[in-house]
Amino acid sequence: MIRTILKSNKNWLTLELPDDLVGKMIEVIAFSVEDAKATTEDPTSKEIRITTFKDKLRSFTFNSRGYRFDRDEANEYLTYLNSNC
Repeated sequence: MIRTILKSNKNWLTLELPDDLVGKMIEVIAFSVEDAKATTEDPTSKEIRITTFKDKLRSFTFNSRGYRFDRDEANEYLTYLNSNC
């Protein structure tokens, strides 16, 4: 995978592909980036994105401390479900 952020001064670009992509189907997507410097050079930008992502995922996590899986109980429950369906 190649990800490059650049600023073009013309309406055309030439891309040089690595050898492992030659002969393969590839997808090229072009869109404008608001602040290319922040996404490529600023290390705090990455830290902010990671922190924001962790905050969003926090609602999907749970504390499993003290939880013990009982395989026999799970199998008994499945047997119960299958016999009552």
